[in-house]
Amino acid sequence: MFGLMFIRRTSSLRKPVLPRYSSSKMSSDSHWLSPADRDQLVMELRATGWMDVEERDAIFKELHFKTFNQAFGFMSRVALQAEKMNHHPEWFNVYNKVQITLTTHDCGGLSKRDIKMAKFIDKIASSM
Repeated sequence: MFGLMFIRRTSSLRKPVLPRYSSSKMSSDSHWLSPADRDQLVMELRATGWMDVEERDAIFKELHFKTFNQAFGFMSRVALQAEKMNHHPEWFNVYNKVQITLTTHDCGGLSKRDIKMAKFIDKIASSM
């Protein structure tokens, strides 16, 4: 169910080898955005509260809900869509607050897939 990683202690420090969660074939919407496309598409998202992440080609948004149940319900709906898209957000939740970072690890930055996910997130958040 849950994979745990144990590292045997040795005399030298070694970083654990983590599995890569990428497919051998990138879909057409998971290619890195050109600077012109990025500027245009991210500008539209900034109007709804998305921000650039410093020192990363990623976008970030913080959402607040009335209760933990509402925040968890939102996350569940996004998780179902993320599975369908095979594109999973980086997120953090405490009580009624959800912080989301979107980037495409396969291409090392923002892609159309992130833009689609951000728009879906905005749609779900506005309906709650």
